[in-house]
Amino acid sequence: MRVLLKAIMNTEKTNEIIRNGTMQKSMQAALEALHPEAAYFTAEEGCRTAFIFFDLADPSQIPKIAEPFFLDMGAKVSFAPVMNGEDLEKGLAALG
Repeated sequence: MRVLLKAIMNTEKTNEIIRNGTMQKSMQAALEALHPEAAYFTAEEGCRTAFIFFDLADPSQIPKIAEPFFLDMGAKVSFAPVMNGEDLEKGLAALG
């Protein structure tokens, strides 16, 4: 299932890991593990925020995926199923 992971990162915690040089390594490791379709970075609620779109094969993967964001970045993490245009067309066609 295609999923959006939204990580709103704690500013103080991410300032610390940027200063000590581990932010880039943490984010690279997370992205390498997810093989995302797309990843975007911005600010939301005054905090560094990542929007990462990837395929979630099994919900039991959620703790392994979320923990680096919690532990390394003090992030608020959410997951939401998402569709692309093809998925939407297929879903609408199934309505009859």
